[in-house]
Amino acid sequence: MRSRRLSLAVATALALLVLVTPPAAAVDDRFESVMQGGHAQVTVARSEALARASAGSAPEQRLTEYERAPYCREAAGLWVNGFPNGTCADGADLARASVQCEEGDTLVMPMWRRERATAASPWGEWTDIDAGGCGVDLLPVLTAEDFRRLPLPAPTLTLQPDRGWVLVNIETIVYTDPAPVTLRTDLLGYGVTVEAAPRSWTYDFGDGHTLRTTSPGRPHPHHDVFHEYEHPGTTAITSTAEWTGRYQVDGSAVWRDVDGTATTTATTAAFTVEERTSRLVGDLCTDRPTPPDC
Repeated sequence: MRSRRLSLAVATALALLVLVTPPAAAVDDRFESVMQGGHAQVTVARSEALARASAGSAPEQRLTEYERAPYCREAAGLWVNGFPNGTCADGADLARASVQCEEGDTLVMPMWRRERATAASPWGEWTDIDAGGCGVDLLPVLTAEDFRRLPLPAPTLTLQPDRGWVLVNIETIVYTDPAPVTLRTDLLGYGVTVEAAPRSWTYDFGDGHTLRTTSPGRPHPHHDVFHEYEHPGTTAITSTAEWTGRYQVDGSAVWRDVDGTATTTATTAAFTVEERTSRLVGDLCTDRPTPPDC
């Protein structure tokens, strides 16, 4: 029998765990920063990072070793470790999982650690440092900052009429392309697919008026996003798109939402707002040469 030691906090939780399997919950919520028995309970991702760092050194030189194995309960009521293949020793019962993973995800066993003072010293007892979780917990997280660094496209901004000038008190129509985009990036050595989609647009019409809308707009005559200028002048329209995203790490079937948004901006070329009046003329203004009264 390989002897391992549990923290008091985890042993108490597991005593309840055998009787009731709780609803899905994040391992981080329960075990992050819990200090018991001289060691800390950490997140699944953090313990995995520690194990990878330790694996980078030669086995004979390591002062810390890590291993994932289940919690098992002996007949005497003592909680001990199981084996890396997920089984328990004869006479010990396997604890139920503390989390429920999403469809397509896999359960991750608890992480155990043992230490020694020097490379020549004997190893100490195995101690649990995380309670396990789901495979997705081991994968890197695409943060809002990572999302904002991606090459998201500027919004396409179409103006009607688009002739270098518009008229006062007449609708100036704007619309854009709402199509989502797919991008590839890397996180800590993992390939990641990101799907980003614009969810709203904010228009600055350059005359002190702005408009925020979730509609991408449509061209005339079915347009629903427009502005009427009140005074002549020269201006430009700036469109700011707000993007949401989700991502999938290579090797995982789970899609996760990005916790945050990104924005991209586009501005039209400058144009004039003009005030014109109609009048009767003797000839067609399309004639060449242009009649003098046009």
